[in-house]
Amino acid sequence: MPIELRQGKTKTLVNSSLDSALLAVEIYNKPRTSFRSESYIALMIIAWTKLFHAYFNHEIGDRYYYKKKNGRYEKVDGERKAWELGTCLKKYPDLPEPVKKNLEFFIRLRNKIEHRHIEKKDVDVLIFGECQALLYNYENLIVTLFGSKYSLNESLVYSLQFSHMRTKGQLKSSKAALSKDLKEVVDYVNKYRTALPDKTFNSQEFSIKLLQVPKISNTSRSDLAIEFVKLDDVAEEDKQAFEQITVLVKDRKIKIEGANVGRLKPGKIIDKVNEHFGEKKLTHTSHRYIYTVFQVRPSGDAEDPFETNTDYCYYDETHKDYVYNEDWADFLIHIIQSGITTELMKEKFNNQEKMEVEVYQP
Repeated sequence: MPIELRQGKTKTLVNSSLDSALLAVEIYNKPRTSFRSESYIALMIIAWTKLFHAYFNHEIGDRYYYKKKNGRYEKVDGERKAWELGTCLKKYPDLPEPVKKNLEFFIRLRNKIEHRHIEKKDVDVLIFGECQALLYNYENLIVTLFGSKYSLNESLVYSLQFSHMRTKGQLKSSKAALSKDLKEVVDYVNKYRTALPDKTFNSQEFSIKLLQVPKISNTSRSDLAIEFVKLDDVAEEDKQAFEQITVLVKDRKIKIEGANVGRLKPGKIIDKVNEHFGEKKLTHTSHRYIYTVFQVRPSGDAEDPFETNTDYCYYDETHKDYVYNEDWADFLIHIIQSGITTELMKEKFNNQEKMEVEVYQP
């Protein structure tokens, strides 16, 4: 049974959550919107977070805040620090796995987008399915928890699509012009999708797959121009055709992202550097100083382990460690030859100073 809301903090949180979701959709659907995906993701994460806070406030009261080991609340600018979305996912019971994976996808993607300047619209097309699922899942949960009066469907319409698609030449040119920042985001999206089990990847709760087909048969003049049909209601032969398409897409991603071809573990990188000099110039400890100071990979306790410089380093989610390429070995050899010492790296590491890779590239 949905929770009956009266005036109070829980209802205020639900209304605030709904306002954030509606604003996210409004911004996303405006034709000339800049920062479309960035704004949509940020506002939808706020909407989801407030929705969970409303649930927790109803179920456990005013206790969804971080505490220190001494039992006191953590504070930010004098205010208690409420659970972030990642923590809410762990605390909320029985959330379907594809819904969790969709939310985790956007938590990490938000962190990447916030720290990069992206002007291209390619990312909007790339993650459209996940964006639609994020909204679909949100509406399902808010209706389940608080009733159909909080449904979004009476407030929303299907956004108009342009009929002229980009040619293969335009797509090729667009890909060639990808900025480094955008390339890192695209790499993240492809890696995340590839790591998912087929059942989760093919779920509509992780990513909505839409096929637009003009409706040309004779219909009643009172029929809706657009009909959304559940996959379960589709004829078996059409369902098989759709599933074949999703399998082909998944297979294509696996071929691109499935293997750590040309990537080396830290020990191999260290061996290559020391073999070049014929003596022990690099150790695991000095390597840690260097990759931290040059911001090539995050620390072990980082919130987002994928936050790497993908020119040199990738996070291997399967083995939960980092791998590097030959260019990173060349970079290490270059800076050592340039006179950068372990003592200098240790000093900067201890002082939490950062250096820019671009300045020292060969």
